[in-house]
Amino acid sequence: MTMFRPLKSGDTIGIFSPSAPATATAKQRYIRGKEFLQSKGFHIIEGNLTGKQHGYRSGTPKERAEELNILLRDSSIKMVMSSIGGTNSNSLLPYIDYEAFKNNPKIVVGYSDTTAILLALYAKTNIPTYYGPALIPSFGEFEPLVNDTYSYFERYFCQPSIPYSIPMPKVWSDEMINWLEFEKPKQLYQNNWIGIHEDVVEGRLIGGNNNTMYGFIGTPYFPVIEKGDILLIEDSLKGAATVEKNFAMLKLHGIFDKVGGIILGKHELFDDEGTGKKPIDLLLEQLDGRAMPILADVDCAHTHPMFPLTIGKKIRLNTLKKSITCIEPWI
Repeated sequence: MTMFRPLKSGDTIGIFSPSAPATATAKQRYIRGKEFLQSKGFHIIEGNLTGKQHGYRSGTPKERAEELNILLRDSSIKMVMSSIGGTNSNSLLPYIDYEAFKNNPKIVVGYSDTTAILLALYAKTNIPTYYGPALIPSFGEFEPLVNDTYSYFERYFCQPSIPYSIPMPKVWSDEMINWLEFEKPKQLYQNNWIGIHEDVVEGRLIGGNNNTMYGFIGTPYFPVIEKGDILLIEDSLKGAATVEKNFAMLKLHGIFDKVGGIILGKHELFDDEGTGKKPIDLLLEQLDGRAMPILADVDCAHTHPMFPLTIGKKIRLNTLKKSITCIEPWI
C-alpha cells in the first residue's frame, strides 16, 4: 500500500533546522545545497529559523518544534528535509504536532540527530519516515560525490519500483576538508560491504543514529521493537568508548534479543582509541556469540555518498550476496 506519490520536478521541499544552526554558521554550504536542489527543479521553502543562531542551536526547543510544525501543516509541501543534524533534536519531541503529520502525511527525510524526529513521528503515527540525505551535508557537498548521493535520492523518491536492490557505491569518502570552499577532490576509497553470519532475512527497518537513539530510547517516542525487525545503526566522529557504550545500551534494552538482522552504517572518522578495534568488532562483543546476520560498512550514514532507507517498511537483508533489497512499497 502506498501513502505518497513519487517526488517530481516542481514539487516543494520544506527545510527545517531541528538542532544545529548550520544555515547560519555554514551559510555558504547551505546556499550551495539549496541551489543544487533548485537546479533539479524543486521549489524550496525555508523554515522560519533559517539563518538564525541561538548559541549551539537554531532556537529554543519550542521554537524549533514550531518551525517543523508549520511545515508539517502546509499542504503545499511534498517533502520536509532537515538542514542538518546536531545534538539535541530529542528536545523537540513533546512539542511536535503529530496530529498534523497524521492528518496530512508527507515525506520527512534526514539523518544523524534527526533520527529522534524520524522515529518519534513513526512511533506516534505509524506513518513511515525516511533515513536519508540532509540539505547541508549531503547536497552542499562537492562533485562528484554530491551527484552520486542525488542519483540514489532520485531513484528512491522519484522513480520508486519494487523490488529494488540498492547498488553498492564503487567508491566512498569520509575525508574531512573545507566544507565551505572547494580546495581539492576528496580522497576516494574502494568500497566493500562486510557480511557477517551469511543468511537472508526480511523484516521492518527500524533505527538510525545510535548516539541519538541513546537520548530517547525507552520513552513513548521510540518505536516498539518487534521480533524480526532489521535494525539500522550508524554513528559519526565517535571514539571506541562511546560506540561501546551505545551498543551496550541497545543490548541492555533487549534490542538484540528481538531483531533478526543488523545494518551497520559506515562510521565517519572513527577513533579506535588505541584498541585496534573497528565498530563491527565492538558490536560483535555485545552480541555475545549470537549468529546475527549483519551487513556492515554500509553507505547509509555520514560518509559520501549515501542512500535513503525507509523507517517502518520491510526490506530483505542478504549477507551472503551483501545486498539490501526494498521489497515493500515505500512511496
